[in-house]
Amino acid sequence: MSVTELQELVRFLEDRFACAQACTDCARVCALRASLADLDGPEDQQLLRRKGILCAEVCDATCRVLAEQETQSEDSMRAQVEWCRAVCLETAHVFDRSPGSEEGARSCRDCARACSEFLTLLR
Repeated sequence: MSVTELQELVRFLEDRFACAQACTDCARVCALRASLADLDGPEDQQLLRRKGILCAEVCDATCRVLAEQETQSEDSMRAQVEWCRAVCLETAHVFDRSPGSEEGARSCRDCARACSEFLTLLR
């Protein structure tokens, strides 16, 4: 393996880990935010809760996909990370409309950014 190939592999693994870590952080914050939303509250609180739960589940699944290097094709990994990025951005927009959800919105955007950075290595 050449030095350039080794550097590319290291960058790939570092970005993959950063993406998985961002997914884990986002899942934690979204699950917490969703648990604080009122089940019987206004429609926007119910939407916040549903989006938070969905985002946490997608981020968790993405983290698992990123951890299973040998069982995942690059295409399936790309699809999962793209889905995660899209869900995180949608959830950030929902959190933006809810006072007190700034940390959740920030975590979602951080995760979407990490997903985007990782995707550049897959193309």
